[in-house]
Amino acid sequence: MKKTTSYILLLAAGFWTASCNKEFLQKNPQTSIVPDAYFGSPKDLETYSNSFYAAATYATDDINSDNISYYSQAGELDLMMEGGLNATTVGNTGWNDWGRLRSYNYLLDNAHKATGDTALIHHYIGITRFFRAKFYFDKLARYSDVPWYSHVLSNIDSALYAPRSPRTLIADSIMADLRYAITYIKPDEGNRTRISKWTALALMSRFGLFEGTFRKYHPELKLQETATPFLEAAVTASQELINSGRFQVYNTGKGALDYRALFVSSTLASNREMIQWFECQQALKVGNNTHAVLGWTWSISNSLVETYLMKDGTPFTSQPDYNKKGFVEVFANRDPRLAETVAYPGFSTTNDDKYYIPKPNLGGFDQLKFYPRDPAQRQGWDANYTSLPLYRYAEVLLNYAEAKAELGSLTQDDLTNSVNKLRARVQMPDLLMANANANPDPVQAAAYSNVSGGNKGVLLEIRRERRVEMACEGLRLNDLNRWAAAAGMEQAQQGMYVPALGPMDITGDGIADIAILATPNDTASLAGLPPAVKQSISRYALKDVNGKENNFYLDNNTSGHISFTRYRDNKRKFVAPQYYYRPISFSEVVLNPNLTQIQGW
Repeated sequence: MKKTTSYILLLAAGFWTASCNKEFLQKNPQTSIVPDAYFGSPKDLETYSNSFYAAATYATDDINSDNISYYSQAGELDLMMEGGLNATTVGNTGWNDWGRLRSYNYLLDNAHKATGDTALIHHYIGITRFFRAKFYFDKLARYSDVPWYSHVLSNIDSALYAPRSPRTLIADSIMADLRYAITYIKPDEGNRTRISKWTALALMSRFGLFEGTFRKYHPELKLQETATPFLEAAVTASQELINSGRFQVYNTGKGALDYRALFVSSTLASNREMIQWFECQQALKVGNNTHAVLGWTWSISNSLVETYLMKDGTPFTSQPDYNKKGFVEVFANRDPRLAETVAYPGFSTTNDDKYYIPKPNLGGFDQLKFYPRDPAQRQGWDANYTSLPLYRYAEVLLNYAEAKAELGSLTQDDLTNSVNKLRARVQMPDLLMANANANPDPVQAAAYSNVSGGNKGVLLEIRRERRVEMACEGLRLNDLNRWAAAAGMEQAQQGMYVPALGPMDITGDGIADIAILATPNDTASLAGLPPAVKQSISRYALKDVNGKENNFYLDNNTSGHISFTRYRDNKRKFVAPQYYYRPISFSEVVLNPNLTQIQGW
């Protein structure tokens, strides 16, 4: 779940809920702040910019993507693919935060009034431009063309009712802000919980890859010939981070435990993979809700589970009858990151022999990544005390490899210094470029059918590595969108395979833990169980006592993968390219008659 960080707002209280209108674009942030009196020193700029950190977000899930089997709440993706999303139903989420832009522009418009250390003044201007770049990156990814505002508007500014600016202007402006940030933000990042030059480079790495691949794979934009400079920017930014020597893949030789440590540690201060991280401290009453990732309202999709390789580096989908393997068997001899992402057979929330029982009504592959392993870290709602990544070096290495593969300049040495460092952490075999290109995985090729060229095989494997390494970190939907690969989500995601109705062992101890029944009264299959097992077994029925279907079924009636009645009964359709963008709320278009609707909507 995405979460806004809990930094104390020192200024600009109440900025965040304003809509795109005259009031928020024009007025001073607070009536008590007068630019001539306030923005007089670098310290003033620092104090004002501290409030920006409230917009820094972390993500702990991939809701609204194919990494999730079933989401029991209202998901925008499901609504859209079932034909229910339009300008009147989309709401203002994603559009109603323009007040943040006003606060950024307010500092930028007044920073010239500060006197003192010039380097510090430029530093805080750079931090502000970083936040503005991130703000517009999010808007671009969701809407494509949006109005560009580089200043706080005056009462007579005719741009108050501006139309959407071209995507090219938005993207170029984002890059300009990031270049300024990289140039002027101090490289001394301290404990790496604040914006640094390195954070700006990480965002340029991410944005350059996003925009370059989006232009390449989206012919409707007619910008395919302009993709290369963005991919090159991704490579350059990534290379500067690599060459700095400040960061490294966290690898102490403990394999999967090193991967786990990125997401469940009390502090990440000494972890050099963190370019920037969010600190939770019980003493400061700053916590998170990462306990909710485990079996609350969603589970991991079978599609993601099948993407993880076997321990020997071969595809799971090349195993005989791979699609008929039971829950316990699915985890055998797999990439260790699978059992750090999905609650595995024998997992215990209490670190003893009280095993966790996954929830078949959500799919059965309950998310484990980010779940605090130490019970002492789990103190309640907003009271989990694990620190979380905001930008980590692993993503930069993946950006670097993918951008170079797209540019046709990838070498085996590049893979050695990027993807294979991530594989080495969990003791997986290296990705070999020649082998991958000679034998592209057919399952990956079917999932990304628009990939072609001499680097097809290795590019498919880099996409696999990205999906596996960055699972549940909030990047998946943007990845599918930029690759123009989201149409595959027409096929609804499924959960675990159930060989037959009746009792099942899903903890790996040989004792039945759950039973999937046709109805609650259909208990004949439980008759032979020991009394203690029969009493403790968790029961799930396909239909209730009145014969009404529950939310899930088996795709072969009495066996098969867990599927969901919602997706069966509501036909899913992906309309390309329309669904790669989101509509602007009808109320905003009425407010600004020059604000034309996003293409297709």
